Amino acid sequence: MFGIGMPELIIIFIIILIIFGAGKLPEIGAGIGKGIRNFKKATSEADNQEKLEDNNDT
Repeated sequence: MFGIGMPELIIIFIIILIIFGAGKLPEIGAGIGKGIRNFKKATSEADNQEKLEDNNDT
């Protein structure tokens, strides 16, 4: 995963905790989760649409 190990992830998490505070972390996590879900949904829909178009061509 981009050459990032556990110590680096812990340091990044601590920096984020300092910048945003403990109260904002759940909101940030929820926002990131929604973004990832929307991205996966959009890519899977695009793949499904492409497969449908390919099947209609043959």
